[in-house]
Amino acid sequence: MNRIFIVHCWDGTKDDGWYPWLDKKISNNENKVIRFNMPNTENPVINEWINELKEQVNYIDTNTYFVGHSIGCQTILRYLEHENISKIGGILLVAPWLDLLPDAISNEDSYNTAKPWLETPIDFSKINKITQNITCIFSDNDYFVSLEQEKVFKDLLKAKTIIVKNKGHISADDGVTELPEIYEELRRIINKLED
Repeated sequence: MNRIFIVHCWDGTKDDGWYPWLDKKISNNENKVIRFNMPNTENPVINEWINELKEQVNYIDTNTYFVGHSIGCQTILRYLEHENISKIGGILLVAPWLDLLPDAISNEDSYNTAKPWLETPIDFSKINKITQNITCIFSDNDYFVSLEQEKVFKDLLKAKTIIVKNKGHISADDGVTELPEIYEELRRIINKLED
C-alpha cells in the first residue's frame, strides 16, 4: 500500500483548495492519502510542523510519498533531511519556495513568521540521496513565489519542473480546487513513469 502525505500551506487546513480533490482522485486499493492539520497554522514554526509530520508518518519506506503546498513543501524537505532514511517513493512540491516575494512578507507578523523558514538552510544533498523522483509545480503569476524559484529547485533537487499558467499561488484563495497537472504528476511519481 502506498501512503501519500499531503502537507498544507501556511494558514491552511487539510480541507482547503485542491487537497480533498486530489485525495479523492488518487485514493484507491493501492493508494492511501493522509491529510491532517498542522499546528498553529497562522504562525507556522519549523520544529512544530516537522514534529507533527513525523508523528503522522510514523514509519517510512519506498511506498511513502509526499505532496506539499507552499510552506508544506519546506516542511517535507526539513523533515526528510533530519530522518535516517535510505529511500522513499517520491515527492511532489506545489508552489515551493526558499525565498518569497515582498507581497508574502508585507507586514511585520508575516515577515517574522517567514524569517526562520527563509534563513535556516536545508541539506539538499541528503534529500537527493533518498529520492530522485521529485516534481515541482509553479504558477507563472504567483504573487508570493518568483518564477526564479523554478530554476533553484531544478538545480538543488534535480527536480522535474512544470509551470502552469495563471494559477496564482495555486491555492484556495486563487479558486484552485483542482489542477490536472497535480494529479497527473503524482500518478507519474507513484507509478515511476518516465515522461
